[in-house]
This record gives sequence, structure tokens and C-alpha cells, in this order.
Amino acid sequence: MKNFSNTYIFVFALVMVLIVAMLLSLASISLKPLQDKNIEVEKKQNILASVRVQSTPENAVDLYSKFITESYVLNTKGEKQEGIDAFTVDIKSELARPADQRALPVFIGTLEDGSNAYVVPVRGTGLWGPIWGYVSFKPDMNTIYGAVFEHQGETPGLGAEISTDWFEEPFRGKQIFRDSAEFVSVKVLKGGAPEGDLHAVDAISGGTITSKALEAMLDSCLVQYQRFFIQNRK
Repeated sequence: MKNFSNTYIFVFALVMVLIVAMLLSLASISLKPLQDKNIEVEKKQNILASVRVQSTPENAVDLYSKFITESYVLNTKGEKQEGIDAFTVDIKSELARPADQRALPVFIGTLEDGSNAYVVPVRGTGLWGPIWGYVSFKPDMNTIYGAVFEHQGETPGLGAEISTDWFEEPFRGKQIFRDSAEFVSVKVLKGGAPEGDLHAVDAISGGTITSKALEAMLDSCLVQYQRFFIQNRK
């Protein structure tokens, strides 16, 4: 058996590491446009789902162009900010900035009756990782028309239930203001929301931590839009 010197083994290993690193970098660069496209399509599907328009990866772009008719960015005073594309705003980055410096996207969707729905993004931290979603509001900018939530690593059958229809649908018709002026958001109550409560939904049995994290996410994100909602409600 041929013996190799330590220097030879070291140089060989170094060359192999460099080759593998180069191949991985090339693969990452070549796949990035496809990855970016997939992220764009998924985001459009979620925004559409918040206005109750079901889509597939194949038709999401066309449906988005049809049903999402306008978008813009606000500051926390409810004032529109020029020169910023709402779709490209990274909510994670914005939430890391001081509140008075954040860019807050709004997407305008068309409802079945021809009126508008106002869609805003939400993002927070669940039990095992980030949670996020989109909430749409009727023209009164108080009543929720639809909501869709996603997660990165919540427990299947427990916290992961936030992205299921049975959990999302009860948000429809809930209101984030009491008496049209007091911001209260929507509570996620362990043991179930009282019948007829316009400001609460049932928590997930066995998924209390994720449920309360989602409640905190809604409260902290939606409150940033309250001036805009109050000033522009119909």
C-alpha cells in the first residue's frame, strides 16, 4: 500500500474542499432565480388566500394581477410613502427597525361584491420559529374578511394547526376595534372564545404557546396600522 505524506493529504483535502465549495456556490447562484420566483409565487398565493381567492403555483401570478389591484407603503402615522414597492418590503427587517422608521405594506384586493379588501402582513415568533401571515379587512377597516397564517417549524398536529382552514376561518367577521375606536385586536383564547365574541377566537388545544404567540403577533403588527384604519375607514 502506497503511503502519502501528511503534506500531500493536507493539500489534497484542501483542493477537494475548494472544488466542492465552488460547485456549491455555482449551484446556489444558478438556482437563485428559481428560488426567488418560488418565494414570489408563494407570497402572491398567501395574499390571494387572505381575500379568499384560491390559487395554484401555476395560476397565482395571473390571479394576483386580476384580484390585487393596488398596493402602497405607509408609515406608522398612516401616511403613504412614495418610491417604495410594497411587494418587496421585507417585514422581518422592518420589524427590527424603530417603529417610526418602518415601512408598512398594504395590498388592495377586489372582493366578490366589487368592494375593496385591505390586506396587511403580520409576522412574529412561534414556539419553534417564525410565524407569519396576511390579514384582509373589509372597507370598514375593522372587520376581518380573511386571514392566512404560515409557520416554519411548529409542532405537527399542535402549533402547526395555525395554517389550517379550521383555525383560520373563525377569524372571518372578527373585529379589531371595539366601538369603532378602541383597538383591541383579536384574542386567541384557551378553552374557547365566548359565543358571539367579535374580538376572540378559539386557541388550539395542546398548542397554547403557538396560539398566544399568534395573538401577540396580531396585536403588535395590526396596531401599527390603526391610524390608517381609523382615518380611511368607510
